[in-house]
Amino acid sequence: MWVRGVRGATMVRDNTREAILDATREMLQELVEANGIQVDEIASAFFSTTRDLNADYPALAARQLGWTDVALMCMHEMDVPHGLPRIVRVMLHWNTTKKSDQIVHVYLNGAEALRPDRSRG
Repeated sequence: MWVRGVRGATMVRDNTREAILDATREMLQELVEANGIQVDEIASAFFSTTRDLNADYPALAARQLGWTDVALMCMHEMDVPHGLPRIVRVMLHWNTTKKSDQIVHVYLNGAEALRPDRSRG
């Protein structure tokens, strides 16, 4: 078994608590479904937001999905001039037997531009 990094990102429609939590829940549910992740296999998750998102912590969305025993942390991304606005990113640390090339990373709602090589569409 290995600890694998699983990445995800989504663009949020606006800087409101509801928008941040809705978009984050959608992204996390897609990551779990696409990879067959069980919550008790997740060691930790790091969330970041662009500086224009501060209405709530995206980690709250994970708690709302029942991730009560997962170590979670939130932070802001670097403020890169050509970066996309209103982005929530996550890096899950997942205990799995899958090889790294079997991991599905999820980019949604315009965040596909961050990693077009990982786009499923």
